[in-house]
Amino acid sequence: MTEKDKRFPLNLSSVVDKPKAQRAGAPARVVATPQTATQNAARNVNLAPPRPAVSTTERISPRKEAIAVTTPARPAALVSDAVRSAMVARVAKQGVRDARVLAALESVPRHLFIEPALSSQAYIDASLPIGHHQTISQPYIVARMIEVMRANGNGGTLDRVLEIGTGCGYQAAVLSLVAREVYSIERIKPLHELAKTNLRPLRIPNIRLHYGDGMLGLPQAAPFDGIILAAAGLEVPQALLEQLSIGGRLVAPVGERRQVLQLIERTGKFEWTRTTLEDCHFVPLRSGVVA
Repeated sequence: MTEKDKRFPLNLSSVVDKPKAQRAGAPARVVATPQTATQNAARNVNLAPPRPAVSTTERISPRKEAIAVTTPARPAALVSDAVRSAMVARVAKQGVRDARVLAALESVPRHLFIEPALSSQAYIDASLPIGHHQTISQPYIVARMIEVMRANGNGGTLDRVLEIGTGCGYQAAVLSLVAREVYSIERIKPLHELAKTNLRPLRIPNIRLHYGDGMLGLPQAAPFDGIILAAAGLEVPQALLEQLSIGGRLVAPVGERRQVLQLIERTGKFEWTRTTLEDCHFVPLRSGVVA
């Protein structure tokens, strides 16, 4: 493991296990990591209204000024660590084995990415509406797609990842814990702004959001070690295939009435292999942008 890798999650037990009690009188040691940032945000969230976009690509980073805004109280039972742990246990029982992916799922507070009225459903294994006829994907499919993308020939190393369909920002937050850099494209402007609002309190430094047509990808940031599509097309756009690095993996739902999860791996400059994994259900992949 390199020095850079140490900032990512360890195994699932290291996230789930409770910390040992400190010695009496010993000062608490605070270590800033992406995991502690998300866990702290789950307990004390300072939300701020979205700022006007100053460029098409924005890096999500901590704000310099502190703005305290009271957020609606939610029942503790609905957002507790135990409830999130139970969700991860169900996902593992469904077949996801990658401990690093499960640890990332454990760290991200899913209830912060949905409407308060849906808090009681935040940790069930189901997709939920986020507005504009879009949904937040079910936890299992998020974990499954990331696990497949990580099972590459580089031992799971992901330097740069592209997500097509930011939505509310949940999957980007999970990806940020398994990849060094995450680029995410959203074609619907209100959802792009929603994702910025949701992610800013978590203070995740390695996510860059982009408002634009996801079917075109992001050639200026390519190549990518992994690409994930959060919407289903009849086929994967060639532009995205060409932005994969050799050895990189793309995971996408493909189809119309019947959709299947498909893995595409780039094996050469002009060569790709395709593998069908399992049935799935996603919103349609569309071109263009919506203001």
